[in-house]
Amino acid sequence: MSDGENELEEQLEKTTLDDDSGEEEEENEDEYDYDLIVIGGGSGGLACAKEAVANGAKVACLDYVKPTPLGTKWGIGGTCVNVGCIPKKLMHQASLLGESIHEATAYGWEIPNKEAIKPKWENLVQAVQNHIKSVNWVTRVDLRDKKVEYINGAGSFKDPHTVVAKMKNGSERTLTGRNVVIAVGGRPRYPDIPGAVEYGITSDDLFSLDKEPGKTLVVGAGYIGLECAGFLKGLGYDATVMVRSIVLRGFDQQMANMVADSMVERGIPFLHKTIPKSVEKTQDGRLLVKYVNTETQEEGSDVYDTVLWAIGRKGLVDDLNLGAAGIEVKADKIAVNEAEQTNVPHIFAVGDIIHGRPELTPVAIHAGRLLARRLFGGSKQIMDYTDVATTVFSPLEYACVGMAEEDAIQKFGEDNIEVFHGFYKPTEFFIPQKSVRYCYVKAVAERSGDQKVLGLHYLGPVAGEVIQGFAAAVKSGLTMKILLNTVGIHPTTAEEFTRLAITKRSGLDPTPASCCS
Repeated sequence: MSDGENELEEQLEKTTLDDDSGEEEEENEDEYDYDLIVIGGGSGGLACAKEAVANGAKVACLDYVKPTPLGTKWGIGGTCVNVGCIPKKLMHQASLLGESIHEATAYGWEIPNKEAIKPKWENLVQAVQNHIKSVNWVTRVDLRDKKVEYINGAGSFKDPHTVVAKMKNGSERTLTGRNVVIAVGGRPRYPDIPGAVEYGITSDDLFSLDKEPGKTLVVGAGYIGLECAGFLKGLGYDATVMVRSIVLRGFDQQMANMVADSMVERGIPFLHKTIPKSVEKTQDGRLLVKYVNTETQEEGSDVYDTVLWAIGRKGLVDDLNLGAAGIEVKADKIAVNEAEQTNVPHIFAVGDIIHGRPELTPVAIHAGRLLARRLFGGSKQIMDYTDVATTVFSPLEYACVGMAEEDAIQKFGEDNIEVFHGFYKPTEFFIPQKSVRYCYVKAVAERSGDQKVLGLHYLGPVAGEVIQGFAAAVKSGLTMKILLNTVGIHPTTAEEFTRLAITKRSGLDPTPASCCS
């Protein structure tokens, strides 16, 4: 074993023990109230808590939602269930359904007065919230059935083994745990400008907003900002995206710019290199936003019905009293090693609260389960954070797994990378004459040998469903030789990966002549 492997092996051994020796642990078996205290009832925390109980541990899970400045709050389940993936996907679907209704006439469906067809915001919100509340209920029942003690209180440290739960009525409950897992996630940031908190909202508020958003300014061009702007436009509301620097930071930039261009084609304007200066309420109750271009210093303003902040998220470290436990914090997140272990050996962290890891629900769930198995099931398997697939649910969806083109070039050198790419025409786009201008696939591969695939990128319909299967292949060492020897399913969009014959290096036109030859 290398020195690094030896060190990791020692860390994994420590994760199954407390600070004390084995003899002391046996003597003091009832020294703590719980084998594990989980602070945070989101995806990662719940997965860890339930897996720990399945492996024989006594577990308490604390969860409390601090209301937003607008007063929005929600039940157990964390960001994904309540104000993240689930309501976002439902509203994205509502947007796609509206698009499909209008396309249906091209396919022969007779839809009387289709111009009058539009969604009713209140009904959509009610349907989404009803589903969320059903998931909250099922989660509570599941915790009860699995013997996880659920405590609806805000947890903070008193000392390394003691957690204080502050209840809604102001009372406090003190718990001690042999091990503690922090899984509190994060919340959206607000800019430090006049009127931001008073008049703006975030994704924490949007999915339960009690009035139509109307003309909306989305500030921020990460995946949350683009997704919200996309479905709002699809639902019939004017949406503008304000971009401080680049679109979809952290993603392949060619693909990111194509996503933005496809949104502009759909009527969503982008204000590039622009930051807001203030938000003021007008006499008629609307919102006047003043802004400035950071390159030209040119100032501008416009009036909106809703201003949505999507400028990033902050880890919820402030209310945990981490100093009492001696836990190191790094840029509003918690620093952990390969085994999700903090600098305090019996305290761990999973999910969006940890520094430098993908902020994705499935990542938090998988990491939480593996951690519980190491702590209580004798496992030594650690979380593999490489080649994690993800999807941006923009109007034309983007999904990827593996490396961005620029990252592969930076790591291996341009001469050692081959990029296969191609535009394609989804069959279902033909009859309604939908734009195929941005339907595009790309494979980033090694140039030598069988050409190991380093990254796959897809822009088009049902992107998440397409890339999920390829993710397993990339994880298993997919090569271009194997990919191009795979027979595609015709006519699908996923088969376009098996038809990638043109490289960027060749300079040939990546636009197909036909779909069936």
